Amino acid sequence: MIASGAGFIAAVLALAGLFPVLAVRWPRPFAVIPPIVWSYAATTLLALAGAWSQSPPVQGVQQEASARLMPALVFLLMVGCDLRAILALGPRALGAFGCASGSVLVGLTVAWLVWRPWLPADAWQAVGCLGGSWVGGTANLAATGQAIGAAPAMVATALLADTVCYAAWVTLLFATVALAAPFDRFVRARPCTALPPRAPADGAATTPGHVLCWLAAALAVGLAARLLAETLPADGPFTVGTWTLLFASLTGLAVAVTPLARLPGAAGVGSGLLAVAVVALATQGDVRGLESAAWMVAAGFTALAVHALLMLAAARGFGFDLALCGIASLASVGGIASAPLLAAAHRRDLVPVAVLMALLGYLLGTWAGIGLATFLSRLA
Repeated sequence: MIASGAGFIAAVLALAGLFPVLAVRWPRPFAVIPPIVWSYAATTLLALAGAWSQSPPVQGVQQEASARLMPALVFLLMVGCDLRAILALGPRALGAFGCASGSVLVGLTVAWLVWRPWLPADAWQAVGCLGGSWVGGTANLAATGQAIGAAPAMVATALLADTVCYAAWVTLLFATVALAAPFDRFVRARPCTALPPRAPADGAATTPGHVLCWLAAALAVGLAARLLAETLPADGPFTVGTWTLLFASLTGLAVAVTPLARLPGAAGVGSGLLAVAVVALATQGDVRGLESAAWMVAAGFTALAVHALLMLAAARGFGFDLALCGIASLASVGGIASAPLLAAAHRRDLVPVAVLMALLGYLLGTWAGIGLATFLSRLA
């Protein structure tokens, strides 16, 4: 049993890095379920098996990881979001993404109301985390959980529902690629206009210096955001955690339009911090609340069914073609890892559209999840 802080840090880093390395060597097992989910599951199992004690050093590392890594991660994610490029998508693409994200949130609200009798009283936390993930990504799920103070069991339930429902949804979207022509005739669609391929911001290789500088900047921004947030009133949804993430996001967006954003390494450091933050969260796992996971999965499929019906209505009303609807949906539910693949299956020139939509989801996901959780908590 690990009881020291140093040993616990070593275990967290090993679990965060093991599955991404295995995914490079053997990619097939990770084609549907990404490495970060494997890391979370393995860490949860070790936590339930008592691999580390809840000694003061271990608890101190857990608390610091939760408080310091998430604002740093959000800052690094926002550095990659170029608002000018996102706005260049045009009104049709932005409208499709808005319909996709909005219908997901409506679907989750309907699902929570339908399955509420079978869900625990605090299931609104899991649904809020799921909303953050299905507008943005796993990072937004974790950030939403921290901002609303979700119980670890509720975060684990949301992640499980996310994994199961996402695997089914991405399979369905790829299976419908062959139906694009009849679908487009049915909704009288106009083809989506593609963007020209964007060259990489900087072709320089990432060096250890880049990694250290971005890591130092991210941690400094997170610390400054936390100190500033503690000076502001915490009322309603605007807790200290919410203010902290807001300031970190705004700082990242400001840096994104400066020459600093062209320095390599931000995306890699952000991916590493995400893996560490998720594993650190999983080290607190317990089995309380997991008995509701099956009901949460059912609620997730209900939400996706409502989302599909609303997207069909939007396609009929606004003339969105199947490619645009699918990309917008997977940019929300799946994120940047899968949306470009679906875009390439439809038309390779739509890949930049998928990337920018997924980045827009990262930008909005946390706030969508917080807003949904706040709304559902008031209904509860």
